Amino acid sequence: MIDNAIVVENLTKKFSFSVKDPKKHFLANLFSPTTKSVTAVDDISFVVPAGETIAFIGPNGAGKSTTIKMLTGILCPTSGMVKVLGLDPQGDRKQLALNIGTVFGQRSQLLFNLPIIDSFNLFAKVYEVDDKKYRVQKNTLIELFDLADILDQPVRKLSLGQRMRAEIAAALLHEPPIIFLDEPTIGLDVVAKRKLRETLNSINEEHKTTIFLTSHDAGDIESICTRTIIVNHGKIIIDLKTADLKKQYLNKKMITILFADNTLLDLSREGITIEKNKKGEAIFTVDTTVVSIEDILKDILHNRNIEDVTIEDPPLEEIIGRIYEKETY
Repeated sequence: MIDNAIVVENLTKKFSFSVKDPKKHFLANLFSPTTKSVTAVDDISFVVPAGETIAFIGPNGAGKSTTIKMLTGILCPTSGMVKVLGLDPQGDRKQLALNIGTVFGQRSQLLFNLPIIDSFNLFAKVYEVDDKKYRVQKNTLIELFDLADILDQPVRKLSLGQRMRAEIAAALLHEPPIIFLDEPTIGLDVVAKRKLRETLNSINEEHKTTIFLTSHDAGDIESICTRTIIVNHGKIIIDLKTADLKKQYLNKKMITILFADNTLLDLSREGITIEKNKKGEAIFTVDTTVVSIEDILKDILHNRNIEDVTIEDPPLEEIIGRIYEKETY
């Protein structure tokens, strides 16, 4: 088994396209067009150890999908080096395809008008899976993704949550050591998201499958990924453990206080944003760069009869949003 599932060094991808020059005659624009170049991925480097669960995120147009397409051999880099499972995604594209799984949330790889089981049987042949091994893996995935009751249904009859479970199961039929997931929970309800996240965590724990995830859903990142890389304008701006990301960029705390009586709290103080303040309960956000939580609580506890206090971090989604804004402006 290799130590690193993905190695990327100085990876760059530029796209060139024609633009209309209003100063030129239309024939000149047609036969001698002006070209413009856009850098979608700009000299990025990172390493993903085998078995790691990593989120590769950023705002729209940041270069996420372009990077995944280069990692999977769909696009050729302008410059730089990529190794996935020790293979060159361009030069060893067929061999790489037999060793990775891919799921794109908005594009189905299942056969639309046929039952799920027919797609599974087809993929087993495409990926050259031994019949005995296929039967074992198929049964394992059917149980793991709870597909038994819908195996004979045409894909077009499935709900979005059912289809996504089947999509990921299909991508894992040949037991790839790495799976690329692009927005796997997009459009799913809360229950379907939770089930899918639990299943992916189980696969990672049991089989040490490397998971490379892109998502705009902070819940996916927080639930699945131990490491987060944030990209913007084609560059890596942050590469941290997900837990450290929250700690490092956390300068606000949400505090909920329940009083033993019908006290109405006076919260008119710099660094405090009131979310809710009524008799017997107060909810407010504290900016720890302006005022310390200790000072706030000391003041409240000294003058009030407290029944309960809860201190929470803001959601990861809010933290990531602030990082995007900081890097954009």
